[in-house]
Amino acid sequence: MSNLSPLEILLIVWAVVTVLFVGVLIYRSLVAMQEEDTLILSAAEAKMEEQRLVLTRLSQIRPYLLGLGWSSGLLLAAILGLWVFQKLREASL
Repeated sequence: MSNLSPLEILLIVWAVVTVLFVGVLIYRSLVAMQEEDTLILSAAEAKMEEQRLVLTRLSQIRPYLLGLGWSSGLLLAAILGLWVFQKLREASL
């Protein structure tokens, strides 16, 4: 294994998590484009079942978005904290 600093490892992990987060955001927007804004109150309308499926899929994506978003933010905060710590340590030497 190469000699990676903890800061570099955190940056790599953050980049992977953020790319996954953006990918899930794009997927959610593609799924949401299938949702219609009109409400048709006819029992014969078969598209209502399709709309329920879209809403179900959107609700299934939501926990992944929240988890990846919070993870990306916390990793970014950890990277910033580690960077500041390293700079303060270098300044005191």
